[in-house]
Formats: sequence, C-alpha cells, structure tokens
Amino acid sequence: MFMAQMHKWWQTGVVYQIYPRSFMDSNGDGVGDLAGITQRLGYLEWLGIDAVWLSPVYPSPMADFGYDIANYTDIDPLFGTLNDFDALLHEAHRRNIKLIVDFVPNHTSDEHDWFVESRSSRESSKRDWYIWRDPAADGGPPNNWTSFFGGSAWQFDEGSGQYYLHMFDVKQPDLNWRNPEVRAAMYDVLRFWLDRGVDGFRVDVIWMMIKDAQFRDNPNRPGWKPGDPPYARQEGRYTENQPEVHDVIKEMRSLVDRYDERVFIGEIYLPVPQLMHYYGHSLDEVHLPFNFQFIELATWSASTIRACVDMYEKALPEGAWPNWVLGNHDRSRIASRIGKEQARIAHMLLLTLRGTPTWYYGDELGMQDAVVPPEMMHDPQGKDNPQHSRDPQRSPMQWNSQPGAGFTQPGVTSWLPLSQDYQHVNVQVEQDDEHSYLTLVKKLLSLRQSIPALTTGSYTSLDGVPDDCFVYIREQEGKRYLVALNCSGQEQQLHLDHARQGNVVLSTFLDRNDQVELTNFVLRANEGCLIEIDD
Repeated sequence: MFMAQMHKWWQTGVVYQIYPRSFMDSNGDGVGDLAGITQRLGYLEWLGIDAVWLSPVYPSPMADFGYDIANYTDIDPLFGTLNDFDALLHEAHRRNIKLIVDFVPNHTSDEHDWFVESRSSRESSKRDWYIWRDPAADGGPPNNWTSFFGGSAWQFDEGSGQYYLHMFDVKQPDLNWRNPEVRAAMYDVLRFWLDRGVDGFRVDVIWMMIKDAQFRDNPNRPGWKPGDPPYARQEGRYTENQPEVHDVIKEMRSLVDRYDERVFIGEIYLPVPQLMHYYGHSLDEVHLPFNFQFIELATWSASTIRACVDMYEKALPEGAWPNWVLGNHDRSRIASRIGKEQARIAHMLLLTLRGTPTWYYGDELGMQDAVVPPEMMHDPQGKDNPQHSRDPQRSPMQWNSQPGAGFTQPGVTSWLPLSQDYQHVNVQVEQDDEHSYLTLVKKLLSLRQSIPALTTGSYTSLDGVPDDCFVYIREQEGKRYLVALNCSGQEQQLHLDHARQGNVVLSTFLDRNDQVELTNFVLRANEGCLIEIDD
C-alpha cells in the first residue's frame, strides 16, 4: 500500500461525468438540477465513485445548453442557487466524493455583460475582449474559418460593421485570450470556484483558446464528403493547437497549484503525439489531457484497442499520468457504439487499465442512445442535421421502472424523451440482478479500490494470443493480475506461458470464480476475465 499512498486522489480515483439536465429532477419541471444530484449522492457512494465531474450549471440562455455562459460566478435558476451548489459540494465531501466543475474559457454567451459591452461600440473598453475583424474586400467574412456547428465562424454585426468570431454557435462569441485583461478576468473566475472549495476543473476545448494572429485560411480536410460532421470539413490548422496556447495553460495550472490537491483536466481532441504536449515540458500544464481514443476508435477490435493502448503508454512523457475516457455528452453511448455485449468488455478494460478512468452517467447500466424525434431535438448541432445531434446520448438517467423513470415525477414530461428500455434498464432493477451491468461495474470498482496493482501497478500487454483477444498484466509488489478480453462473438482458446495457473477473480458474465489452467484457458464469446496469477 506504500506505493498507492504516493499518488494523488485523481490518479487512484474514478471520475463520473454528470450532465446536470439529465441526472435527477428534484422539483418536477422535467429538468435535472443540483438538489437532485445531491439527493442521489448516496447512489454514487454505494457504487464507489471517487469524483464527480459536473457539466456547466452557470447562468445561460441555453443556446448550447450551458456551454454559452452569461455569468461565470453564479448558478442558473434552472439548476438552483449558489446555496444549492454549496450544499452539493458539502454533501459530496462528507461522502468523500470530489467535485470537479466545467470551465469554459474559449467563448461566452452573447448575453454576457462583457460581450454586450464589447458589441456596444468599436471604442468600447471591452472591444478587444473578443475577436472582431473588418469584412473582407468583397464585404464577406474575414476568412474561411467554419463553425463546429456548420457555416461560417464569423457573424456580421450591423451596428459596428465588423464581424465577430464564433467557433461554435452564433450566440457563443470567442474570447480574445491574447488580451491580458481577459486572462486576468478569467483567472478570477478560477479563484472564485477554488475558494469555494471545488476539487478541480475540466476545461472545455482548451486547445482552441488561441487563434492564428494572422487569421490565415484553414485548409480543407482531404476525404471530407457531404454527410460527414460539418466540423470535420476543415483542418483546424489556424484555429486549434496554436503554440501560444501552452503559455496560457501554464498560467492556469500555476494558479490551480496554489491550492492543495486540485486537479486540472483538459478537453483535447488531437492525435496522441500532439496530445502529449499538453502535459507540459515540465509536467506543468494539465494533469490529465483527456485521452479520447476509445471514443474515437473506428473499429472496436482487440488489435486496434491494443495498438492504441500500447502506443499511448509508449508516448507518455516520463512521470505523466495516463487516463482513459469511455463516453461523454458529445458522443454516442458505448453500448450503442459497440453493442451491449462488448460494452461489458469495455467496462472491464476501462477499470483495469493503468491510469484514471472517466465514464459517463448511465453507462454503468448499459444505457443506450435514446430515440429523439427531430421535432424534440434541442442540440444546435442537430437542429440543422439530425443525424449529428448529441441529444440521444443526453437522455434522462433511468432510476426505476415507474413513469418518469424516477428521474422526474410521474406525469411530467422530461426535457428529452426517456430511452424506450427504461423499464428494465434502470438502477432499481439492476441492483437486484446479480448478473446486471450495474453489478459488474460495482464489482470492478470494488476490486480496483482494493487491489493496488489495478490502480498504480505496471502494465504489460502480451503477445501470442488469438487475434480477437487483448491480454495484459497489471503488477505491483509481486502481485500479478491478468486481464483477458475476448473482443469477438466467438469462443477463444488461450495458451499462455507467463504462468501455469490462476484464479478467476471476476468474469464479465459474473458466473465464475474458479482456478484455471492458463496454458489452456477458454474465453467464452464476448467474455472478459480478471485473473489473479498464482506464483
């Protein structure tokens, strides 16, 4: 246990993302809120969660459902009050659960006081707080940059005759992070929440905060075709991953480090070699640059999974701590992406690899994307193109089989429709089912917490296994555990020479606890096993 004590809580813990609108409605308006989350902390404590990451709850017109912030230091009445936030924070800490909040520095709402002032005049003291440019020679946008939600990233302002930049929705103008006054104001926001007692931040689109000073056109992405996501049409050569962004991140990290035991997490969608730069040359940038490889895998197979894990482990700078993300509010749920049978394999993978795991609320139940008719969609990304809507993975948490699924009161219409399977895929049903997804995840979390090799041990992948299997060893202080994952729908026979015998600690089928011969070991179709190796 000595080694485990050398690590921070965010290295040995597990992070659980809550999308507040969809977790628990305490007041019967069909929308989740802070008091609802507080009511359900007992469930998270029972499950074995170490930290909650809370998506935005700040005052917002909800053009992008909280990611368009009108006030960084308050709570939107839809979710409650600052007192409700303090109560949630206090109760979470009483249960030894950390609370991480979202920080959205790239843009504000167009209804934020800063932008209202900036827009009021070209001579405004806050004009340079945002990115304003004169029209091109033909009167059109200053360059070809496109919004992640489709169309030009520039919006013409009739009052001042200039365009402002919005890399996302038109109601989300981008801040000018080259302006020191902007930095100072946003660092005050960080201090506000740190002083309040939050345990860290997940920083939204952190790699996009700085744009090219020359405003050069982005090149088109080869291979893009109609029907692909609009944000993939261009390469973000001049709107993303600019060298100067690292100076800003270092300043943020330095501020966070003045507080004890806080974590700084960055949302970064970049290839692994570029992702590694966000740890910082001296590990002085983000503690955890989110590793989205499992979310972005084009093919869910043993060979692709092993390749991404081994490549990532090899790429990590010395002393950097790994992390893995299985799902989030922007991508289809894991059970919908790879099927419910392989979703069990994915949970064992996530919770037995080296590094900090992050998963999305409801995935522990095997929840799938809900069916959301176009007329009920809220997501701005999906209103113009329903196939790219993020609403299906944001459906309400399924607590029980009653009308409203325990998320809201019977008879109340929830802000998004419930998934059609809520009557048998829910917390209440699965807590009583010894073979359910929820039972599997709870057992995995319990084992992870009780076995140091699974939290802080070494990782070694094994050769000489069937193509459809991913097998690796976690080891610490002489204790070795083998993880064998069958990523196919066919039985697989393993002949391992790393040890003769082992004891199955857990199968994803939750139906065995026996001694096995590792030299001739059979994995059933879609089965994963955690095995303690006999010395």
